[in-house]
Amino acid sequence: MKKINFYILLITLFSLSQLFAQKVLTLEESKQLALQNNAKSKNSKLEIEASRKIRKSAFTNYFPNVSAGGFMWNAEKGLFDIDMQGGNLPVYDGNPVNLQNPTQFAYFPSSTISIWKKGTIGYINAIQPIFTGGRIIYGNKLASLGEDVSELKDKMTEDEILLKTEEQYWLIVSLEEKSRTINKYEELLNRLLLQVEDAYKSGIVMKNDVLKVKLKLSEVQLNKSKLENGRKLAAMAFCQHIGISYDSSLVFKDELEISDLPQSYFVDKNEALKKRVEYSLLEKSVEAEELQTKIKRGEYLPQAAIGISEMYMKFDESKKRTFGMVFGTVSVPISGWWSGSYELQERSIKEEIAENNFKNNSELLLLQIEKSWQDLNDAYKQYLLSKESKTQAEENFKVNEDSYKNGISTVSDLLEAQALLQQTQDQLTEAKANYIVKKTTYLQVTGR
Repeated sequence: MKKINFYILLITLFSLSQLFAQKVLTLEESKQLALQNNAKSKNSKLEIEASRKIRKSAFTNYFPNVSAGGFMWNAEKGLFDIDMQGGNLPVYDGNPVNLQNPTQFAYFPSSTISIWKKGTIGYINAIQPIFTGGRIIYGNKLASLGEDVSELKDKMTEDEILLKTEEQYWLIVSLEEKSRTINKYEELLNRLLLQVEDAYKSGIVMKNDVLKVKLKLSEVQLNKSKLENGRKLAAMAFCQHIGISYDSSLVFKDELEISDLPQSYFVDKNEALKKRVEYSLLEKSVEAEELQTKIKRGEYLPQAAIGISEMYMKFDESKKRTFGMVFGTVSVPISGWWSGSYELQERSIKEEIAENNFKNNSELLLLQIEKSWQDLNDAYKQYLLSKESKTQAEENFKVNEDSYKNGISTVSDLLEAQALLQQTQDQLTEAKANYIVKKTTYLQVTGR
């Protein structure tokens, strides 16, 4: 007795160790893992960071543009030669009268003076734009708009990842449900095989009935193997999607349950449209085209700036010199106005294209919302039909089972009833999973 109790305790401990070794995943946990680890989600976050850097870079255009430079040289000969002619130079003898008519002279020979054989020039400038046709202001607005667009695209990426996570999660759950169904079916066939073999030994049925059951059992075992392989591949793909290592002991906790009617999720499509990320992106695209037009127009307006400069110079053996200055600049792109008028017309056309795309794609989004609503209702109707079909198949199986036990129906009838019951159970499982996915899709396309 003690030995038996020991084995029972050992088996219990082993079962508990297996239970604790399993990793359980809920749908919400899977979503969080997908958002943290999925490569698309990571890249989307990096895109936001990159657009943020662009915005900060554009902001620096408000500040002065500081530049510095210098130049040194040591030439083989001077850069400039000054030729001085020789001749007699009057000499002042101290008598003012002789200044007009000198009587004494000194001879000065001709010569050539070479200058700037070597030298150093250095400067530092700071130029502050005063008016740039609004290009700096609109450029900053466009950069901020780019950051907003990156954040909206990140939200779209998150929605895509979450939807795919749900699709894959419920696919695995439905495959596990089908596995339980086919296991029950296999158990029924095994019991039926024992009954038929006993009846065959007793001479009640023919060997053909035994073969029919064995053939159906082989078919079920093959389908069971395919189902298990499909479940494994689906789990591996799911683990890759959410960024974790595949574990054969992974358990998916959530179950396929439908408790709410489609009407509880309904919203007006026109109100839902404005909550869509895609709708916001369409608005941003129109705004971006308008800003680019303003920037282009600014290129053909006068530009003004003020600046300060400090310079250092030293030539040959002379003393070094430093000096500073304040200056202002104004430029008017007169020759560019002709070509600029056509470029502005082009920008106007692109604005109109953006407006047309906004209107057309908004209408498509409304159609998508309407279709998603219809799909949700159709999925619920399919669920109700599948549920009713399963109930009828269960009743049909009970009738055929009782009839077979009473010798009224054949093995073939019972096998057909069993197959129909399994088929309707699988269809109900698929209908549940499909409804849940359609519900999630509808919530997403309505901005929820």
